[in-house]
Amino acid sequence: MRPRLTLWQGLVHLAAWTPAVWLAADALTDQLTANPIQAAIQRTGKTALALLLFSLACTPLSRFGFRPVLKVRRALGLYAFLYAALHFSLFIGVDYQFQLDLIWADARAKPYLWVGFTAGLILLALAATSFQWWMKRLGKNWKRLHRLVYLAGVLVIFHYAWAKKGNFFTLGGEMAQPALFGLALLLLLALRFRPKARFRPQAR
Repeated sequence: MRPRLTLWQGLVHLAAWTPAVWLAADALTDQLTANPIQAAIQRTGKTALALLLFSLACTPLSRFGFRPVLKVRRALGLYAFLYAALHFSLFIGVDYQFQLDLIWADARAKPYLWVGFTAGLILLALAATSFQWWMKRLGKNWKRLHRLVYLAGVLVIFHYAWAKKGNFFTLGGEMAQPALFGLALLLLLALRFRPKARFRPQAR
């Protein structure tokens, strides 16, 4: 018999589905600005990034004593991949209507698309191997593979910042949000990889 979801897990699942429901409601009521396709692509991309950062925050939060977050870490990562896949599907299927020649021409002029595609491949690999069967099969290599999530986070933020117009270092143009996401990731990296104090019992 499968264990029931706790209230905390239920709230996380509800929160993760809320952006999708909100996006669908806005699409059905023509509330997606003058460029609905672009708005949908941007919203799914930012949601994917936010959920990815939330999943990365689980380990530092558990070290500060909030252990329940470990039960939703994998779910948050999978939701991040879900929104990233939706982001990619809207871009290639709705915006470009699977016209590969146009996509290739645009990709040569906009290198940030390759950065985002690389991040998406990493998230795909992590989502596909996030289950117990793969953990047992890969052994120690499973942890090494899943550490690539931090690289995916860096790539996603660069993809987001590069796609915006402005100066990333002076926060000119539309760089404020990518910069905030970048600072959040730096903080999580610092907390995740901080040196651990080692305590040894004193010899009698």
